[in-house]
Amino acid sequence: MTPEEKFTHYVRYSVIGFICVFIYYLIADVFLPVTPQARVYHSVVQISPQISGRIVNVAVDNNQMVKAGDTLFEIDSGPYQLALHQAQLTLADARLQNKRYDSNIKAIQAKIAASKATLHQQKLLKERGEKLFKQRTVSQQDVESLLANYEVSKANQAALEAQLSEAVLARGDKGEDNLAIRHALNQVSQAELNLSYTKVSALSDGVVTNLQLLDGAYATAGQPLLAVVSKKADLVADFREKSLMNMHKNSLARVVFDSRPGEVYEAKISSIEAGVSSGQLSANGLLSTTETSTRWVRDAQRQRLHFTVLGDNQFLSLMPSGARATVQLLPDNLIGQWFGALQIRLISWLHYIY
Repeated sequence: MTPEEKFTHYVRYSVIGFICVFIYYLIADVFLPVTPQARVYHSVVQISPQISGRIVNVAVDNNQMVKAGDTLFEIDSGPYQLALHQAQLTLADARLQNKRYDSNIKAIQAKIAASKATLHQQKLLKERGEKLFKQRTVSQQDVESLLANYEVSKANQAALEAQLSEAVLARGDKGEDNLAIRHALNQVSQAELNLSYTKVSALSDGVVTNLQLLDGAYATAGQPLLAVVSKKADLVADFREKSLMNMHKNSLARVVFDSRPGEVYEAKISSIEAGVSSGQLSANGLLSTTETSTRWVRDAQRQRLHFTVLGDNQFLSLMPSGARATVQLLPDNLIGQWFGALQIRLISWLHYIY
């Protein structure tokens, strides 16, 4: 066989091989989809203080494991202890003021009792004077004087009763239901709550990461100061939409992690996300924006899937957030599952190289 004939054979075999690979790729993309766009994600809790103040103690180190309730750092409690003391003084002053109101009410009630006696006396004098006037024993002027004294006594009693009503209204309810007491108690509770916020604790188990906080830094309420990476892990993968036409929730899959080359893990689709950020519309009052592209072939849209690793998946919690993986979806038929298992096994061996 001449060299030209050998070259012709090589070209023919190469073309046939390329066509076979291309056909396999088209079939596999529909029935055996695989993606290297997979990661392990951990929930990250940003720790923000609920009050402002100078940090006096950072109680954790970088990459330290913490449990829910462990103290992360402390804020200077001096100003908040003073605020609590002031609130307690306000409460004590409110109780003392209520005692003053009670004493004032008793004094007014005593005056009313005296005014009632005076009014009764003036009423008797007025009635007696009217009888004597009819008998022409006293003058008209004396009767008018007695009548004036009676009206003054009645007006004094009405004024004292008005003062009593005002004093009772100012006093309010008795006991802890009193409005001033409730306001003061609320201030005490708020001051106690703020004082408790001086110790910032972890709300869940996790690992403190990227810690840059030092003693003496100033903490601002609501401003994140450190992050806690939880142990709960989630495996997600992004597939092209076309590749998911034969897949559904609970479809089987195989997973290979870059950090564990040669190891293949069984998994299943736990959920399929309802959409992506590019498909989100907001009522902003603006006109619609159309997509523009100068490319002849646009990028394929990808859809995010969440997976559950079957069997013992505790190792996921030990992986760092963002760890890369490759996910192979398997069809429902046995032949497709065999080819898919073979394909992901080859990929797992390639992870020893790249």
